[in-house]
Amino acid sequence: MQPCGVCCEKLPKYRCPTCRIRYCSLDCFKKHKNEDSCQPVKDTAPPVTTPLPEACPNSAEEPWTTDNLLDENSQSDRVPLGKLQQLGESEALKSMLQNPHLRQLMMAVDSADDKGEAMKKAMQEPLFVEFADQCLKIVEPTEVGNDDEC
Repeated sequence: MQPCGVCCEKLPKYRCPTCRIRYCSLDCFKKHKNEDSCQPVKDTAPPVTTPLPEACPNSAEEPWTTDNLLDENSQSDRVPLGKLQQLGESEALKSMLQNPHLRQLMMAVDSADDKGEAMKKAMQEPLFVEFADQCLKIVEPTEVGNDDEC
């Protein structure tokens, strides 16, 4: 994993909701916000990879990948690139993402310190559950005829 985009020393735990730079602590977040470099990202889906800022001289200037974020135990949960592309092309998901409430729920989960707890809370919202179900239909479609098996 690559270092904090602000101090270039520690591993990042957080992401700026405005520009999506990764940082490791409240001090780094405050330092980042005091700089003029924080610019909002376009109102499109965030990229799968995010390049590190040039402020880190020791960085390899390579973009983030899922390998940076997943440990060996999480590799089995990795979604293949083709399925990710299908998610990005889904008209049903695009339509759902027009809903500001759903977008707020997703941003709350993304920026939460305790992602597990944030997901539990979000899964209490029918709109979020509907979105998650639609994603699962694309990522893990059920085979025809297997609905009767238990």
